[in-house]
Amino acid sequence: MLLLYFAEKIKEEKTVMVDLFEKHAPNELIYKTREMGIYPYFHTLESRQAPEVTMEGKRRIMLGSNNYLGLTTNPQVIEAGKRALDQYGSGCSGSRFLNGTLNLHLELEEKLAKFLRKEAVVTFSTGFQSNLGIISALVGRDDYVICDRENHASIYDGCRLSYGTMLRFRHSDMADLEKQLQKVPDTAGCLIVTDGVFSMGGDIANLPEICRLAKKYGAKVMVDDAHGLGVLGEGGRGTASHFGLEDQVDIYMGTFSKSLASLGGYMASSLPVAEYVRHASRPFIFSASITPASCATAIAALDYLETHPEIVDHLQHISAFLRQKLIDNGIKVRMSETPIIPIYTYETLDTLRIAKELFDEGVYVNSSIPPATAPHEALLRTSLMATHTEPIIEEAAEIITRVFKRNGLC
Repeated sequence: MLLLYFAEKIKEEKTVMVDLFEKHAPNELIYKTREMGIYPYFHTLESRQAPEVTMEGKRRIMLGSNNYLGLTTNPQVIEAGKRALDQYGSGCSGSRFLNGTLNLHLELEEKLAKFLRKEAVVTFSTGFQSNLGIISALVGRDDYVICDRENHASIYDGCRLSYGTMLRFRHSDMADLEKQLQKVPDTAGCLIVTDGVFSMGGDIANLPEICRLAKKYGAKVMVDDAHGLGVLGEGGRGTASHFGLEDQVDIYMGTFSKSLASLGGYMASSLPVAEYVRHASRPFIFSASITPASCATAIAALDYLETHPEIVDHLQHISAFLRQKLIDNGIKVRMSETPIIPIYTYETLDTLRIAKELFDEGVYVNSSIPPATAPHEALLRTSLMATHTEPIIEEAAEIITRVFKRNGLC
């Protein structure tokens, strides 16, 4: 009875638990940058995603889009979306596993598999879900997944959703990758996952060495080619094609929201792996399928890319044109071979202030600050579209140079 009495007293005297939402209050930087008028996020776009846009009532040169091939404004792509809306309606209202598979999904998967020279493709509702669905399905409790430290957030979340052990190697450090591979037991399966083109820096993974090490240790290789498809390789086939390693990369992951001007994601692999993922991936099984219009526009964009491979060459040309303009004007950029051209601004508040000045003078760029970058290595991330012209690029370079000179950065 005495024990029961004290137990009841403890219940009565129990303090109120911690407020769950207290830790979710916006951090100080959000308030500070809003007060300073340099908060960089959620700018409102009022026009199509094109080289020149209307944003918050004014013309801006768009240097912050992943619309690499510029196909979001392509008449052929837009018309395909309209036809799909008329024929299929606005959505599928179900998962691919049940009522949500259209002949459009099958057509997209078949065409993309043929384009990427893989046996099969599985499509997901978003690119983010693709990484969640692939990695969590394939990496089991006794398996290992090894990641480049600068991989996309969706890769890390896919690793967390799996039951396997995650190891990381220093960015593009092949000696460190080998050290991590040596930690994997002989009894375990292992998947090496890397971005093909790293989204912040624009640099390309050292895929030849990754594939060599994977073969040496018996690991499998997965490449997130969200920023590689339509940008690198033969006809825009991506990073593996760029290096001539299509037969050595086991899985490609990609998205339709960048070069293919739509929404959704995919996995390209052997048929057995694709079939396994279709029946084991929770994000695939329990998510509604890609909308008819998104599916149709992705097909049309892929068709356009296949029939106009020169668009990839033009994208490379216009990217090199801006990169050289900036270098000639004394602006320090991170070197790359892709349409992603990061410009060094170093400190967080300086970066946000300069981005706001550029925005006010008619150029939209993205701010990349810690923790997305290392401390004191903040960047402005610029990216090009194949539909940019040299006169527009020259105008943008002049504005960037003027703002950077004003801030003592060139």
